[in-house]
Amino acid sequence: MGSLEAERTTTGWAASDSSGVLSPHTYTLRNTGPEDVFIKVIYCGICHTDIHQIKNDLGMSKYPMVPGHEVVGEVVEVGSGVTKFTAGEYVGVGAIVGCCKDCRPCKADVEQYCNKKIWSYNDVYTDGKPTQGGFAGSMVVDQKFVVKIPEGMAAEQVAPLLCAGVTVYSPLNHFGLKQSGLRGGILGLGGVGHMGVKIAKAMGHHVTVISSSDKKKEEALEHIGADEYLVSSDATQMQEAADSLDYIIDTVPVFHPLEPYLSLLKLDGKLILLGVINTPMQFITPMVMLGRKTITGSFIGSIKETEEMLEFCKEKGLTSMIEVVKMDYINTAFERLEKNDVRYRFVVDVAGSKLDQ
Repeated sequence: MGSLEAERTTTGWAASDSSGVLSPHTYTLRNTGPEDVFIKVIYCGICHTDIHQIKNDLGMSKYPMVPGHEVVGEVVEVGSGVTKFTAGEYVGVGAIVGCCKDCRPCKADVEQYCNKKIWSYNDVYTDGKPTQGGFAGSMVVDQKFVVKIPEGMAAEQVAPLLCAGVTVYSPLNHFGLKQSGLRGGILGLGGVGHMGVKIAKAMGHHVTVISSSDKKKEEALEHIGADEYLVSSDATQMQEAADSLDYIIDTVPVFHPLEPYLSLLKLDGKLILLGVINTPMQFITPMVMLGRKTITGSFIGSIKETEEMLEFCKEKGLTSMIEVVKMDYINTAFERLEKNDVRYRFVVDVAGSKLDQ
């Protein structure tokens, strides 16, 4: 359907400085080519990483910045070289829109570990144009980084799966933790954590939610389906749970000591870090040595894993728990997310919003 060479503009909501306040911003989409898909954005999830980026917490933010990397949209037009998609299909776009395609990670289909990956926003594309994210009317994306949404899945429910869902699925897949009967812990019950409970349960695991207080206990056990709930500040509970877990998925995005959680792991247990934290973490080596335990990390997931995860969620009937908002609510949504005042993921109804006001 042509090579999409006409210059296009779109309106998104952008942060203009480290205050992180978003407001309407009209800009030109990047140059497009035969491998590109032109997408009308329908929904976009809000992730904790978006806060780090708009507020320059990591010291690398460039403005104006349109965030959003849990994008669900409709294909409007495709380039002449596009073979995976046709107009009218519902598709998803995650955190990455480019890679070198030649390095070891790229050739192993784990392009999220490519040193030359291109982020969905706050980055520069190969043609020199800044990348902008999903809080906008449209995007142009290389077909390699677009995934098909399985038929029958609700578009607004899918948005958080493109980051939160695959971020949990990927380490379970990679570290051989998909078999049923395992005992797992989910540390932190936010956007990623609640999907961790659901996916681990669907794999047949016994799942313990670990949290600093008991305020989410009823929700974790009765609404999300966890088997147990452990309050990390309760020394007796923590002692009773020592050496009981095969793995812990640590989703907490702020500094916290690791020792209490390492003690919960069995021999050869794995503590998998998923939260983005810009201060050094601490632990004493005997906590790791005496149980041959592993502290490791995982970063989102590959396109291949994203496709697998979506099929898995469809097969198991998994959905994310969301609160849908319009774009004019987005600054309030970010404030609430910083206070953990959302159950469990905000999704912006982009197509249903007036973007220019």
